[in-house]
Amino acid sequence: MIFLGILAGVAAIGVLCWLLFTLAVFALPFFAGVTAGMWAHQLSAGWLGGILVGLVAAGLTLAVGQLLLTFVRPLWVRMAIALAFVAPAAIAGYHATHGIVKLTMPSDTWQTVFSVIGAIAVGVTALVRIAALASAEPSGPGTARA
Repeated sequence: MIFLGILAGVAAIGVLCWLLFTLAVFALPFFAGVTAGMWAHQLSAGWLGGILVGLVAAGLTLAVGQLLLTFVRPLWVRMAIALAFVAPAAIAGYHATHGIVKLTMPSDTWQTVFSVIGAIAVGVTALVRIAALASAEPSGPGTARA
């Protein structure tokens, strides 16, 4: 029975890590949505109004980010936009890894080392996914395809 518990624990950690890597791109829209929803709730919009404002803010953040990545031409601006999406993902990766490692490792130094490694892994994954979203070049008059 203990063996099944260990397997279930490993499977749960695997599913949560997969979920973290899959949803890392959406960390900025999630943070924007939660912030806007809490702001609306504090302005007496009620819980339903807060949820609706949060969903709209998250959707707009994601849509504006994707549109900017698609249509902005200078590389440094695209990198700044991608960094705006990657930084919250890396912070979320750090804290998720730290939460897992804190349960398994007594040394604070090693906890921090592995948490930073987790943040880098999640950040790189988010950057690759953002780059995949931005790779679709706009095709219109005046654009040449090789």
